[in-house]
Amino acid sequence: MQYTLLGKTGITVSRICLGCMSYGGGELPDWSIGTRGWHLNKEDAREHFKIAIDAGINFFDTADVYSAGLSEEITGGYLREMASRDEIIVATKVCGPMGKSPNQKGLSRKHILEGCDHSLRRLGMDFIDLYQIHRWDFSTPIEETLDALDSLVRAGKVRYLGASSMAAWQFSKALYLAKEYGWHRFIAMQNHYNLVYREEEREMIPLCMDRGVGVIPWSPLARGFLTGTRHRDGGSTTRSQVDTMAKDMYYSEDDFQVADTVAAVAKQRGVSAAQVACAWVLQAPGVTAPIIGATKAQHLKDLIASVDLKLSSDEVAALEKPYRPHKVLGHTQPAAKSMHA
Repeated sequence: MQYTLLGKTGITVSRICLGCMSYGGGELPDWSIGTRGWHLNKEDAREHFKIAIDAGINFFDTADVYSAGLSEEITGGYLREMASRDEIIVATKVCGPMGKSPNQKGLSRKHILEGCDHSLRRLGMDFIDLYQIHRWDFSTPIEETLDALDSLVRAGKVRYLGASSMAAWQFSKALYLAKEYGWHRFIAMQNHYNLVYREEEREMIPLCMDRGVGVIPWSPLARGFLTGTRHRDGGSTTRSQVDTMAKDMYYSEDDFQVADTVAAVAKQRGVSAAQVACAWVLQAPGVTAPIIGATKAQHLKDLIASVDLKLSSDEVAALEKPYRPHKVLGHTQPAAKSMHA
C-alpha cells in the first residue's frame, strides 16, 4: 500500500479508502438511502475488512444514512475488532434524513450535534477522525453549520472536517467564512469524479489544490459502469439491475465510448477494467485517495492492486479522449433566476 498526507494536514492516509456503503441492509425504512438489493450483511462484510486491513488500508468512509445507520455499526464493530484505533482514519457524514421528522435531516446545529452523537454511538468510538457534511443544505445558513462543526472539534468529538459534493462557489464560501470567523475549516472534499464524469476538473479540483484540500472522490468506477459489466442493451449484475441512480447518471453513448476505451487498455495491459479506471483516478492531479466499494472479495483485491498500476501518458490520453461534457451530476443546484424575471 502507498500512503500520503490528507490535504494540508499531518495525518497520513492510504491511497485507497474503503467505502462502506455496501455493508448493511436488512429491512430499511422508506426514508433510508441504503443499498437496497445489493448490500452485504454483517457476516459477509467481515472478509472485506480483513482484506483491507491486511493490505494496509487505514482509511474507512461511511455515513449515517447508509442502511439507516447499520453501515456505521458494521464498520465500527469490525474496526474495533481488527485494528488499533490510533492507526486508522474513520470518516462518516451527516446531512441526509435519519427519520421522518424535518429536524432529523439537514445541517442545522440541532441535527449536526445530535447526528454526531448518534454516529459515535453506532461506531462505538470516542471520536470521529473526519466528519463530513454529505451535501449542501439550502435551508440552513452556512454560518450556523460551520459554527456547529467547529464546536464538535473543540469538544474533542471530531478531529477534522470535510465536505462532499457541492458547487465550487459554495465550498469557496465555506472556506472563506471559516477563516474569517476563526472556525476549523474543511480539509477534505469528497466529490463525484471518474472517467465518465470529469466536470470537477473545471473548478472544484483546482480550488482544492490551491487551498490545500485533500480530494477523496466517490464513485471512481462510476457505480460499476467502468468495470466492463454494463452493456448498451442493459446491465448484467445485480447492482446494475436495481441501481436506478447509475442509469440516471451514466449510460449515454459517449459514456460507453469511454468504457470501451477502458476495456481496450485493460486488455492490452492484462489487467481488469476496474483496475485501469481506478488507476486513472489515482494519477489525476489533486487526488488523495479514491473511495472504493465492493460486494465481492476478489473485486476488492483487484482495486487494491490498482495502486501499483502506473498508466503511461499515451494510455492516459487515450482514456481521456472520448470524454464529452456532462450536466452537474451527484448534487443539485437551485435554478438560476432570470435577469428578466
